[in-house]
Amino acid sequence: MNLKKRLLTLVLLLPMVATAQSITSAQIEQFKSLPQAQQEALARQYGVDLDALAGGGGASQRPQPVQVVEPIGSITDQEREKAVKERKQEDRTAKKNNGLRPFGYDLFAGAASTFAPVTEIPVPASYTIGPGDVLRVQLWGKENRNLEFPVSRDGTISFPDSGPVSVAGLSFDEAREQIKTRVSEQYIGVQASVSLGELRSMRVFVLGEARSPGSYTVSSLSTITNALYVSGGVKQTGSLRNVQHKRDGKLLGTLDLYDLLLKGDSRNDNRLQPGDVIFIPPVGKRVGIEGEIYRPALYELDGEQNLAQLIDMAGGLTPQAYPQRINIERTNKDFLRIIAEADYTNQKGRRAGIQEGDIISVPSIADVTGQYIQVQGAAVRTGKFAWIPGMRVSSLIQDLETDLLSVADKQYAAVVRTDPETDTISVLNLRLRDALQAPGSPQDLILQEKDRLLFFADEGKGDSSVSDSASRKKLFAPVLQRLKAQANPDNPQQTIVISGPVRYPGEYPLPATQRLEDAIFVAGGLKDSASLYQAEIARYSVDDNGIGQMRIVDVTLADAMSGKRHIDLRSRDRILIKSIPEFAKTRTIELLGEVRYPGLYTFRDGETLNDVLARAGGLTDNAFPRGAVFTRKKLRQLEAQRLREAEERLQGDLLGVQLEGNSFGGQTSQRVREVESLLEDVQSSRPVGRMVIDLVSVINDNDYQAIRLQDDDKLIIPIIPQSVSVFGEVQFPTSHLHQSGLTVDDYLERSGGPTRQADEDRVYVVKADGSVMLPERSRWFGGRSQQLEAGDTIIMPIDVDRLNQLELWTNVSQIVYQIALGAAAVGNL
Repeated sequence: MNLKKRLLTLVLLLPMVATAQSITSAQIEQFKSLPQAQQEALARQYGVDLDALAGGGGASQRPQPVQVVEPIGSITDQEREKAVKERKQEDRTAKKNNGLRPFGYDLFAGAASTFAPVTEIPVPASYTIGPGDVLRVQLWGKENRNLEFPVSRDGTISFPDSGPVSVAGLSFDEAREQIKTRVSEQYIGVQASVSLGELRSMRVFVLGEARSPGSYTVSSLSTITNALYVSGGVKQTGSLRNVQHKRDGKLLGTLDLYDLLLKGDSRNDNRLQPGDVIFIPPVGKRVGIEGEIYRPALYELDGEQNLAQLIDMAGGLTPQAYPQRINIERTNKDFLRIIAEADYTNQKGRRAGIQEGDIISVPSIADVTGQYIQVQGAAVRTGKFAWIPGMRVSSLIQDLETDLLSVADKQYAAVVRTDPETDTISVLNLRLRDALQAPGSPQDLILQEKDRLLFFADEGKGDSSVSDSASRKKLFAPVLQRLKAQANPDNPQQTIVISGPVRYPGEYPLPATQRLEDAIFVAGGLKDSASLYQAEIARYSVDDNGIGQMRIVDVTLADAMSGKRHIDLRSRDRILIKSIPEFAKTRTIELLGEVRYPGLYTFRDGETLNDVLARAGGLTDNAFPRGAVFTRKKLRQLEAQRLREAEERLQGDLLGVQLEGNSFGGQTSQRVREVESLLEDVQSSRPVGRMVIDLVSVINDNDYQAIRLQDDDKLIIPIIPQSVSVFGEVQFPTSHLHQSGLTVDDYLERSGGPTRQADEDRVYVVKADGSVMLPERSRWFGGRSQQLEAGDTIIMPIDVDRLNQLELWTNVSQIVYQIALGAAAVGNL
């Protein structure tokens, strides 16, 4: 009965105290020894989860993986600051060694985040059982039970109903067999499976050049590398080749991490015991290797004494390595840096000794050292191609349409050839289309080793990006630079300059044939504006006294181009192709309005306006010659300039008026609006370029000054008008039907009279022909009572005297009115 009470109490307390681990596994086993029906009844009565109880009593929870080491980027600020300082020190060290960094230290790089033991390690069969380990026993058959037996300090486990079993010091295999034997002897029809549960922890020391030296709690299965990983790895000042394993002050063994890193050999990665010390001594002798090897770095030496062993550690040579001249930079006995060389292709070079502090550099071979030709420019496939003795241009370029780009010049290409004996270059001209049309002919040049074929873009075919990169100027630039650099007194500079109406004027290599017609062919040929009668060559030479001089050689281009005369070129010749005078130069005048045959007429040099009017059939019956508007391009340009100047000055005056404030009785805002209005008129005005002419006299008076025409002249002849216009500062600016007998004042009155801003003393009349008449000063009329004609325009200007005497406004307003009247005259046609 007392046992039953204890078990009930155990069941009631189990949910509360299980987490505190106050219930022993023996007590749980006592509960499990009850019959199954009694266990279920007690569980239902007291609300206990029998499955959870059975699981909790029989086996512990699987330990969750613990993140023992975190990357440096996720550690605390203090640790990160420390890591940054170490990184800077490592960068300074790398800078001293041509940027090379020590090999292998990134394997364990990190910082310890917890001292929790590493549990996710497979348990070997030879593992020695000790106090703190937990053995899990699963029974099945006649009786099903899960048991856990912690190994006590005396090295025994308490087996139910059979007393203690001593397991400490036994291997896991031995302990497993002993327990299975005990079960088979004491339990009939029951079999057992034994496994290790929780493992004991132990404390080891990681000292020396560790990233975080100290004491660490690790699993009993841990090895040297596990402890190094937990401690954050080895600093770059520590040795990777002599990691020492010590116990009780005695050296048990050493671990060469290079064996693990380079060979995957972990034979010396010994298992640790409690209290063991892992000591990392300072780094040993180091040498650096760079260049064409697979793992450039600083390597620690431990028995390696020759170059072959070092290159083997660095992963070997790449296919691009040049092994015949490997440089070894070292410090001699006088503490000076010297350079030695080793030929790795022979045994002597492979056995070349290496010393502490050496920097070995493995050079690379050239991209292609021989047996090639190169294609550049506007080709579909550019680059280097295999050269075969006797191959020609047609062997490489077989079809102009498929092997060259659409923008390529299919007439001309160039071959840049290097003389292997003198290392100087020359340029051969290639008539590309002739070469492909007759393979094997002299035009189909035989290529030599290392020839460069330049294919140029035809700049008239579009695609500016390709044209720029494959233009004659771009591709010939390095060639010209090389020709100038190799020039000497015995071999003058082989360049020429050609200018004038050729397709691509500029500086070119002197053709191998040294003939004028070939130079013109290289420059893309003649334009149709070229004169075949005259050309000249400016030639530099040295006279008998050794003084340089320039002389001009006149040539007949037609004879040179037809082959009747071969004109040889020399170094630095400057060829000038002359243009046909006045070639295709057309000058036109446009006749619009009331002419018999209006249109765009081309006129000869010296032809006058009257001559062109006669060719156009004269004027129609409705023409109004007095109102003709004659415009000229040059005058439009002058008007545009005057408008720009007026705009700039008005902007300055506007700023001055704004800065004056209210010093003129509060009229500033009004004056600002008026100047802004005038400025807006100037900005919106477009130059017309009208020149005042008397077309009636031009046509009828032979003594009248003839008007010589200029290109882009324009004559507009309006229809007979019937109105007189009034513009400016009047109440209602408009046009009025012309009536005989009406004067200036009459038309002003019909427009409502002047406004308050009008200047009545400066009213003027713009006649239909564009001339200006001031009524008050006219010698032909008596004041403003004179009569007007149809087509005249009356201008009432603004009174600028009251606006601080800004006379500029008067001039600007006149400019604007004149342009407006000219534009109105053109627009009314």
